[in-house]
Amino acid sequence: MTESSPPRSLPGIGLGRGASGTAVLVVLLAGVVVVGLWHLTQGTSGVGPFDLVRYLLGAREDVGGVPIGDVLTGSRLPRLLAGTAVGVALGAGGALLQSITRNQLASPDTLAVTAGAYFALTGVAAFGLAVPLWASGAVAFGGGLLAAGVVLGLAGAATGVNSTRLILAGSAVAMALDAASAMLLILFKEGTLGLYAWGNGSLAQLSLDAAARATPVIAVLIVLAVLMSRRLDVLALGDDAAASLGVPVRSTRIVAVLGAVMLTAISVTLAGPLAFVGLAAPVAVRLAATRIGVLSRHAFLIPACGLAGALLVLLADAVLRAIMGAQAAASIPTGVPTSLLGAVVIVFLALRLRDTGATPHAHVSVRSRRRFLTVTIVVTVLLVAAVLVGLLAGSLWLRIGDLSLWVQGTAPDLIARALDNRAPRVAAAATAGAALSLAGTVVQGTVRNPLAEPGILGITAGAGLGAVIVVTSGLPGGRPTLVVTAVAMGLATFALITALSWRGGFRPDRFLLIGIGCGYALSSFSTFLLLRADPYDTPRIFTWLSGTTYGRTFQDVVPVAVALALATPLVMAMRHELDLLSIDEDTPQIFGVRRERARLALLTIAAATAATSVIAVGVVGFVGLVAPHLARALVGVRHGRIIPVAMLLGALLVVVADALGRTLIAPSQIPAGLMMALIGAPYFVWLLHRSRSTR
Repeated sequence: MTESSPPRSLPGIGLGRGASGTAVLVVLLAGVVVVGLWHLTQGTSGVGPFDLVRYLLGAREDVGGVPIGDVLTGSRLPRLLAGTAVGVALGAGGALLQSITRNQLASPDTLAVTAGAYFALTGVAAFGLAVPLWASGAVAFGGGLLAAGVVLGLAGAATGVNSTRLILAGSAVAMALDAASAMLLILFKEGTLGLYAWGNGSLAQLSLDAAARATPVIAVLIVLAVLMSRRLDVLALGDDAAASLGVPVRSTRIVAVLGAVMLTAISVTLAGPLAFVGLAAPVAVRLAATRIGVLSRHAFLIPACGLAGALLVLLADAVLRAIMGAQAAASIPTGVPTSLLGAVVIVFLALRLRDTGATPHAHVSVRSRRRFLTVTIVVTVLLVAAVLVGLLAGSLWLRIGDLSLWVQGTAPDLIARALDNRAPRVAAAATAGAALSLAGTVVQGTVRNPLAEPGILGITAGAGLGAVIVVTSGLPGGRPTLVVTAVAMGLATFALITALSWRGGFRPDRFLLIGIGCGYALSSFSTFLLLRADPYDTPRIFTWLSGTTYGRTFQDVVPVAVALALATPLVMAMRHELDLLSIDEDTPQIFGVRRERARLALLTIAAATAATSVIAVGVVGFVGLVAPHLARALVGVRHGRIIPVAMLLGALLVVVADALGRTLIAPSQIPAGLMMALIGAPYFVWLLHRSRSTR
């Protein structure tokens, strides 16, 4: 496929190949009914299928002292109706977003709509604002619309954006919004109690009221979308063709976006951000449309996507409870299995990808050696200053003299304890920042995309999952076990991404998309383990996953320092190969470089370095993106100069983020990873905008 796009056909063309649209809708509806009946038989009360049958036949006896009618109306029917409504809303919303962007990877999740809606609702809860359901929907709509507007604007959706650019823009904006939401969850624990689990998508309902009020609104929005179907059919041919046929392109696109965001906002208000249903359902229906031509018409496509979404949600929820048991599954949000499903869909589409369009390139000039030396000296001075401030700043501000006494071993106990706590944290921030920047530089040069970084590729998510496994399972061995497991999982993630990406020849865009998909899957596994862990451990693990230096010792710094000492000379020795790989696919071969071998070696070093950094600071994003790009802009395109400057800048950024997190709201603290996301996201947004304007 060239540009992941829906099948293009004029209205009225492609009406068959053995099946009608109505028949497909009937089959999907039957599937929803069958799975819904299965879903009704599951629960924690002990009411089974035969009890439900007897109840429908008129029997009114209790089961375990609980009236069957109360079980149905108080728990099972509300959950069933909520799952159906949310699935229909997300499936139809995803179909609309894919149609107006002409991109199969567009969805409420990849366009950050769900992240924006969740952030808005989290903000309302954090500040203790009591609002009715309709007002909550309006708040979620505003947050989702703003996020979608930013992503679509950055990605250039008006012209049919390429898949990689759309996912990068959506991932960056979603990461920033998720970081802001996580900050609110950490800072306002009492007001946001329970929002973390709900924030991963939960169908649990207190009554039928919320779902009953949301269902008519969803139905009206879908009817309005179907009424626009002929416009959307023609719009699939391209903006120019649609305009020549009398379709108001701009107004059609705006109305479709508003409808999709409204559907998403309702679903988030009802059940939290249920991930990737809005991606998987439309993709499945569009794939079916290649054999059942009538499904390419939006009059059938939109309701089919809605029914497919409902089927996916109910099936995910029912299968989860069937495997784990209703009692155990009660603590696991439905969004966890749907996230896994969405990750599979992204990887599947990436494997089918043949041409994603132009990759964004950094536009920089050749810089002089004098410029390089000047920049290196200035950044080094700034890093030293940041380290000093990091040692002195905190809930107790110290002076240079206190630091001198501590070095001499004569500082008072209070000062000594403060510096004994801060020194390892500053060292961890500096070494991890340098490691992530080195890895980011290698990844960006190897895949020829200045918007790539280890966090987006899922490498740090894999390492983070390894650490979570150790913490939640109680494996013996302490810190060495955590170190080995985190690095092993990071490398295993890299191996999986590489194996999938190399099928049919390595393509940088495919590598990025597969990495993003694997990152989503690993994050959902981490969430699953986190929610099954001891509740007393949840805040600590969640903070660690947000990226923090809290409680670090010099023992945590040693593995990262060793990784840096080994990786830096290896990468510097391959700096000329990296220069050639960053140009295009042909230049390395012209100069006698074994392209695939060099690429594999460099990416392996980057994966190991990024995975090791997790030991010191947890999961921190954006460092491996921002620092290499800044270095490239400051010292030019030669990696012999980019690498040292990027490492210094990365260390500087994480040290500053850690210091700000410890001081802005002292004695409370903001994890360094959240501060880094809040710092890095605006820069990433600017970078996307700039690369779009210079394409």
